[in-house]
Amino acid sequence: MSVATPGGSSQSPAVPSPGNQDAASNVPATDRVILEYLRSRGHANAAKALLEEIEAGTPDDSSKQAETVTRKDVVEGISVYADKPSRPGDNVLKDSKSVLQELGTMGNPPNIQALIASIETVGAEDILLSDPTYHQEGFRELEAWVDGSLDMYRPEFRPILFPIFCHFYFDLIQKCFKDAANQFFSKFSGSLAPSHSATLHHISTLQLPAHVQNDELAQRFRSEKYAIRMSRSGFSLLVGWLTEGFGGEAPGAGDGFTGDTGKRGRAQVMRVVNNHLRFDVTLSNPTTLSPHEWEESTGLLASLIPQLPGSKANLIDPQAFNSSKGVLKLGPAPISEDLRVEAERVLRDQAMVDRDPSVQYDLSLTRVVPQGLIAPTEADLLPRPPSFKTIDVEREVNIVRDARKRIRLDPSVLTNVDPNSPQASALRARALPSICAYTLHDVAEGAPCCTFSPDTSLMAAGFAESYIRLWSLKGEKLKGLRSDFNSKDVTSLNKIREKKGSTTRKLIGHSGPVYSVAFDPLSGSAAPPKYLLSASADATTRLWSLDTFTNVVAFRGHENPVWDVKWSPMGIYFATASRDRTARLWSTDRTSCLRIYAGHLSDVDCVQFHPNSLYLATGSSDWTARLWDVQRGSTLRVFIGHQGAVSSLAISPDGKYLATAGEDLAINLWDLGSGKRIKKMTGHTSSIYSLAFSAESSLLVSGGADWTVRTWDVKSAGGPRPKSLKNGSMLNGTRHYGEEDNSETVDLLATFPTKRTPVTNVQFTSRNLCLVGGVYLSPETR
Repeated sequence: MSVATPGGSSQSPAVPSPGNQDAASNVPATDRVILEYLRSRGHANAAKALLEEIEAGTPDDSSKQAETVTRKDVVEGISVYADKPSRPGDNVLKDSKSVLQELGTMGNPPNIQALIASIETVGAEDILLSDPTYHQEGFRELEAWVDGSLDMYRPEFRPILFPIFCHFYFDLIQKCFKDAANQFFSKFSGSLAPSHSATLHHISTLQLPAHVQNDELAQRFRSEKYAIRMSRSGFSLLVGWLTEGFGGEAPGAGDGFTGDTGKRGRAQVMRVVNNHLRFDVTLSNPTTLSPHEWEESTGLLASLIPQLPGSKANLIDPQAFNSSKGVLKLGPAPISEDLRVEAERVLRDQAMVDRDPSVQYDLSLTRVVPQGLIAPTEADLLPRPPSFKTIDVEREVNIVRDARKRIRLDPSVLTNVDPNSPQASALRARALPSICAYTLHDVAEGAPCCTFSPDTSLMAAGFAESYIRLWSLKGEKLKGLRSDFNSKDVTSLNKIREKKGSTTRKLIGHSGPVYSVAFDPLSGSAAPPKYLLSASADATTRLWSLDTFTNVVAFRGHENPVWDVKWSPMGIYFATASRDRTARLWSTDRTSCLRIYAGHLSDVDCVQFHPNSLYLATGSSDWTARLWDVQRGSTLRVFIGHQGAVSSLAISPDGKYLATAGEDLAINLWDLGSGKRIKKMTGHTSSIYSLAFSAESSLLVSGGADWTVRTWDVKSAGGPRPKSLKNGSMLNGTRHYGEEDNSETVDLLATFPTKRTPVTNVQFTSRNLCLVGGVYLSPETR
């Protein structure tokens, strides 16, 4: 079979002429391939036009060498460009202010305008030049410099790490370096966790630029300047390190910042220092201040301190605000003359029956005004009933009796005593209280709170399943009054009590977890209480009758869960703390609140009345505590020093001291008169749930999630414990940020561990017996 020969009309592939061959030899290899492809497909005209364009555009390419394009040239080439009229050739969008101004004039919707307003100060080219490794390198070198500094400077340098860590994390998130931000967080957050665990957990949930934009805490970091207290010499060392990059390195760290990455990392640190930190430089010698004093009055202070009336500028010094509020009346509340006379008559008659005429029955001895304090008058107190009742007399009589029989606790006897010496055990009995612990078992969902009645006859606990349970601590049956009776047939209340009963009762009424319970103090230790208050996640506070074991009143007003409720020492009034950022004052004869205490920037977590009922202390998740005038509703003192939410409060019976416990695992002791922090006590390894002072105000007891009860000496100077000695010398080793903050201070007298029971409540009886309560966590509980 023969193959047909193509006809004459068929065209053969074009063969390049010798001239074209020479021209194509000067064409780059890539373009030559394209030319050959076009010719093979019969596109001779297109191939010719391409060849002419190549020859016209690059006549001297053969003589040129390949050029190297720098990273900066690439950035300038691909970044958004707009010519600058004043300087032709410059990019006007290199300046962040011009970028935001241009974007803001485009008539965007409100949500876009809000997003533009939150954009970080950065230009068009800076975005392309940014590298997440600069933040990591900068913080690593800063942390090494702090750890490698002298012992006298290390405590004042450490507070600078936390705000810089937060800003670096926010920078990475806002620039969409999510993986780099998470890597940065996991690498460096561990050293900050002991003092800032709650805040670190919160910011770790911010994973998108929109999260940072809409988060209140993040915006406070961005808009306010973080206050840092530092000595003049320490500040000079910091400036020297930032500008030169030398000095204070940890052993083996080298000569500070080296290379381009190190310089850019230092520039990132300097940017945060210049834009977001404010330094309070003091003239004090670093060696004269306690290591804990450097963190006092540090943080985002501008919005935490109330503005004075008529003042346009915000105060940034809490002591200046506290001083401006004048002297407080912290002495004991006076007793009415009629009540005093009647109580003394009863005491005198009892002394005659007991044939002990030498017994002291003067009520004034139970209300001694401590030196330096001013006692309020009856006109200063909250309104009270015009006449007293029998229970008021019995309460005052029992106060005197309890004062006679009270166990005296004197922690000072343990000062300078060797714990292993023979006399130490005898002295400990005089210094430490007896502790009686009540443990709840088989509580599946948990019990957030518990409390004991002033006469120690009842215990109440609030449960996550929305109910309250009462127990009789004396083993007596709790019998309520019946409602199905005819009043004409009743001659005695005992006849209308329930025939049967048990040692425990269940109170049902709330529709959410119960977070706080409190027995009324009106009877004191003279008789069982008549009422119980409870606060719940259902945003209500309920008053329960302990005669009928029923709900009497539901107090509504808070808009969010109510975290805490406390009675005034005089009864009648009580205060609540809520997630809606307010505390409120109520009375049992009205369903609406009497006062609203607003000013905290976050949840109000706990409240506590002063012993004379004139003042109310509140603790908040904004890391501060405040003291309020109960009647006027104004802030009188601001206490700034915690590095986490304030979880518990206690005011000493003598009215002089306020103890606050925070999520930074520290207990701060404050002087109410001046508003200054006296000392910081550390030793707990987990959240602190409850605080209580002994009757003499000399001992403080705390309970927490670390399954321990700890006792503290209020009067001692405090301070960190000396390091353990080995062969007569200090132990060597590299220290890291947060290590000393988690150590025990010398005022920790004793630690009483439980098996597996977080202690949710500690309180003293009128005779100095310490009662504690909590829920046992079985090993199977996760």
